[in-house]
Amino acid sequence: MLHAVGLFAVLFGTWIVLSGHFTPFLLISGAICSALTVAITLRMDLLDQRSDTLVPLVAMWRLPFYLLWLAWQIILWSLIVSRKVLAPRIDIDPVLERITSGQRSDLAKVIYANSITLTPGTISTDVRGDEIEVHALTRAAMEDLKGDDMNRRVSALESKPAHPRRGTS
Repeated sequence: MLHAVGLFAVLFGTWIVLSGHFTPFLLISGAICSALTVAITLRMDLLDQRSDTLVPLVAMWRLPFYLLWLAWQIILWSLIVSRKVLAPRIDIDPVLERITSGQRSDLAKVIYANSITLTPGTISTDVRGDEIEVHALTRAAMEDLKGDDMNRRVSALESKPAHPRRGTS
């Protein structure tokens, strides 16, 4: 039951933060939607079976730092991709490869795959086991991703980070 209360608190808190309005109608609507989501989660028996993977991000204090770093990567690679696209001669070398992820939980793997997709010039096309298939616009983008910095940072968000494995398959 403690997990259900925690889930309700996170959902309702997110509702309030994203809404930005504190009228009684919106607060009551948020509480009802959050309670309904918790009820559906309990009914589907997801909270009890997978409580360890629903909230594996214990190092939440690191999340804002990761998001700032990710925002910087998005800006940096936006400029790089824009330069490539606006160049008189398009200089791209598309690559499709599988990279190894070092995350233990499904949620952390999803965060990693979505972070790859959010970064301009790369997109995650498939996640299977410990591998993510990535399409990169250039070899430089793929090499930057293989540099393991993003993988290491996402792994650090987990309660028990895995030791990232380098290399590809």
